[in-house]
Amino acid sequence: MTQQINQFFDYAKQFSDNAFKAQTLALKGLQTVAELQFKELQRQAGATADFVAAVQETRDIDGLRSLWEKGASVSRENAEQAVAVSQEVIAISQKTAQSLGALVQEQRQAANDAAAPVGRKAAAK
Repeated sequence: MTQQINQFFDYAKQFSDNAFKAQTLALKGLQTVAELQFKELQRQAGATADFVAAVQETRDIDGLRSLWEKGASVSRENAEQAVAVSQEVIAISQKTAQSLGALVQEQRQAANDAAAPVGRKAAAK
């Protein structure tokens, strides 16, 4: 009976350790994604502020023409960078999912290894 209780506590400890590892992996991935998105938001806000400052300084038709080109350029750069950040976010998400999958596989293997001796004892009886 004591052996079964100890085995139960061992399983509970292993489960809680793996849950902690999974939470740590997920939070690291989330932190990395948030940092990427925040940096991109800062960059886009800076580019937009520069564009607004240029709009306020425009006084003639030539300034408006150059402003049109600058606006198109800012929009294109923002879109390209947003796509690049999205691709990085997807890569981070895939890496996190793979790490979590590996953790689940380790847990499954440990459970199978622990159950094998019990199954052998039952088959021997």
